Order: sequence, then structure tokens, then C-alpha cells
Amino acid sequence: MAEVILKNLTKMFGSDVGVEDMTMTIPDGSFVVLLGPTGAGKTTTLRLISGLETADKGEVWIGGRNVAGETPAQRDVAMVFQQYSLYPHLSVRENLEFPLKSPILKTPKPEIDRKVNEVAEVLQISHKLDNKATALSGGEMQRVSIGRALVREPAIYLMDEPLSSLDAKLRTDLRVELKRIHASLGATLLYVTHDQIEAMTMASHVGVLDHGRLVQFGTPREIYENPNSLYVASRLGQPRINILPADLFGGGAPSGAINIGMRPEHIQQGDGLEAEVQRVEHLGDQNRLHLKLGSHAITTIADPATDYAPGAHIKIAPRNPLYFDAAGNRIR
Repeated sequence: MAEVILKNLTKMFGSDVGVEDMTMTIPDGSFVVLLGPTGAGKTTTLRLISGLETADKGEVWIGGRNVAGETPAQRDVAMVFQQYSLYPHLSVRENLEFPLKSPILKTPKPEIDRKVNEVAEVLQISHKLDNKATALSGGEMQRVSIGRALVREPAIYLMDEPLSSLDAKLRTDLRVELKRIHASLGATLLYVTHDQIEAMTMASHVGVLDHGRLVQFGTPREIYENPNSLYVASRLGQPRINILPADLFGGGAPSGAINIGMRPEHIQQGDGLEAEVQRVEHLGDQNRLHLKLGSHAITTIADPATDYAPGAHIKIAPRNPLYFDAAGNRIR
């Protein structure tokens, strides 16, 4: 595995920005998640690292070497796409063997067999090795797609929203599986998603992208607890952070603050201003309360044993909230 360094990386598509002046270090053995909405530059970043796109400016370093001019095969990366991209006429075993039979790798047959069997066991698809790819479920096909990357043992694994087309249970199962695989392999992994839960549960580091720019990089906890902007604060947290006028609860806001950001844990119940319960979502382990305070909508959570109903009134006040200026920058 290897450290990957991006230096002032820029890619334009006509007048549209793909990636702009991105500088980022992906530590050796880390699980880095790039998080952002559609069009933020996540997939373009992967394609620039892999060599599928050529940068207009900047450098990509993999394992201590500048890979400018190298083909994807020479860069020693393995990519997993959102769609399975399996060869339907081949068996699971043949799909897993395919990358190892590359003329560049020249892997001996006994080594191919060993790697395929090891990866199949890790992904729990050993009993499917002789099945045709078309005979698999969606989750099994994505496991094979991931397995085809894992057999390579490359410098870095690049994964482009590999779980987004799966149902909720399979996504949860494979999230756990990918984290376990990463821990057992000690692999360097760069993973793209717009799903904040994937970022929070899997990543050792999160990079938040906005219109092609890397706006914050840190551990999931750092990003969640200490966002440097309103944009970053809104990327993590379920339910989403409540953004309200800074003076809504009276004094106490720092100079220059225009907005106050309150996550559910920033809302103290039983004291402060009176809000009306508009709707209650019972989620089993918690109740999600949708409140109205004047003209403002607020979402918070409550203990599942509480018996709130629409029309009820509760008092709320901020507790250790976040503050932002007119440009959306954090005021600490």
C-alpha cells in the first residue's frame, strides 16, 4: 500500500470546474472518504488519481513517485465503480481471476488460485465461485466487483459510490464488511460517497468537497464537532443541523454572528423559548421531533419513552451551539 499526495490538482471541463487547486494527503493505510453532493468533484478526483482523466495543472504522487504520464495500469490502482461492471459470460471465479491474468502482472497460476480463494473467503462468496455472474443477487455481484479489486493488492483502492445501488440492509452489511476488510488488509482506500452515514461509520479521514474544492479535511469526529463553515456543518449529522438567526434566543452570540447552528445535542429541552410540536417520528431508539418556533422549523430528538404529540408545547434553548458569519464561515 502507499501514501497518495495531490498537489494543486486542477481539472476543467470547458468552463465548468471539475477539481480546483486540490491539495490533499491520503496517508498510507488510511480509509479516506470524499463527501459532497453531486457535482462536487468526487468522481473527477478518483479519475485523476487513476489516470482515467488528465489534470490541467498539478501533480499526483503515489508511493513517492510522480505518476504524470503513467497509464492507469502503471499507476497500480484498483477501482470499484457504482455499477458492478462484471463480465456476464464468466463465472465468479473467472471474474476474480481476470485482473491477475493481465500481461503486466504476470501472476503464476498457483498464486492466482490462492488470492482468489482468500478474497472469496473474506467476502463470503466461496460457495458462489462456479456460478455465472448473472446468477448472483445485487449484493453478491457488488461483492464480486469489490473482490476483483481486492485480488490486485494495489497501491490504493479507489471506490466510486459502490454501495449506492444496493438496498438499505445490504448497504449496512457491506459497510461493516468493507471496514473489516480494510482493517485486515491495512489497505490505503479512497472512497467516494454523498452518504454521510458511510462517511461517519467507515472513514479514518473525511474530505468535504464543494464545487471542486477541498474545504475541510480531518477525522469524522473533527468534521462533525468542529466544522469550519456552515456548508461543512450541513454535510454531517442526522437529522441535519438547524440553522437559525443568531439573535433568535436573545444575547450571547459572538460579534459578527449571523446564524446559529444547533444540532440535536445542542438543544436543551425544558427551558428557554416555547416551541410547538408539529410532527413526531417514532424511530424505535429515539423520537424525532419537528418543532415550530415562530416562523422557524427546528428538528430535534427525544427519548423514545417521551409521549409528545402534535400540538404539544415544549421549551427549548441552545447549549454549546455553533455560530457562523454572513459568508457562512465559522466564528469560534
